[in-house]
Amino acid sequence: MARVVVDVMPKPEILDPQGQAVAKALPRLGFQGVTEVRQGKRFELEVDDSVDDEELAKIASSLLANTVIEDFTVRRVEP
Repeated sequence: MARVVVDVMPKPEILDPQGQAVAKALPRLGFQGVTEVRQGKRFELEVDDSVDDEELAKIASSLLANTVIEDFTVRRVEP
């Protein structure tokens, strides 16, 4: 068994209203120095050893991310 993390983020050219709202709220809450916030999604999958990186990429691109407006990364992590 392996643990896989898929991080999905809006592409840089895509407007991120949720990230902008957080960025605007930070100074009002007394936090300074943050110039940009991007909000994304994180998925954790438990997979057996038969699932290879190519199949993981297919899972991410067909189900977890909207590849028109989002980028994703897939990485295996220690359990």
